[in-house]
Amino acid sequence: MKITIVERKIHASEELRDYTTKKVSKLERYFHKDTSAVVTFSEIKGRQTAEITVRHGGMVFRAEETTTDMFASVDGMISSIERQIRKNKTRLEKRLREGAFEKATANEAGISEYVEDNYDVVRRKKFDVVPMSVEEAILQMNLLDHQFFFFLNAEEDDAPAVIYKRAAGGYGLIESN
Repeated sequence: MKITIVERKIHASEELRDYTTKKVSKLERYFHKDTSAVVTFSEIKGRQTAEITVRHGGMVFRAEETTTDMFASVDGMISSIERQIRKNKTRLEKRLREGAFEKATANEAGISEYVEDNYDVVRRKKFDVVPMSVEEAILQMNLLDHQFFFFLNAEEDDAPAVIYKRAAGGYGLIESN
């Protein structure tokens, strides 16, 4: 696994870098060698944030943790990403390394809500849109811990579509004509 550490408005000590590398390396039991992980350290108003993005084939796993101690943030970040993998264990078994889940136990991850008060576009993001089935799109959305996911629906001739989590439970699918 290729591990990259990025520092934003913070200087990570060598001890923190070693600790993080050791913790992230434990994720190798789930993935093949062609996996990359980017760990980003940042600090805002005295709060230490550690974020990890793991890319494995076409799948993207992301977790973020904010605390007052960067070492605790790293622990929380790793725990969160392992929880995501375990939660989606049955769907991921075909894509991840064989035997990755032999010691894992299932835990449920909480879903946080976000309320938007204004309509200003404060961030733009571009990403590659890949054809996939609705089930794969739901899995990818859950792995990213997002409320919605834009994709090309392979079941409908690569038509643009959005899958989203419904407040009443379940998922919704928005398709174009």
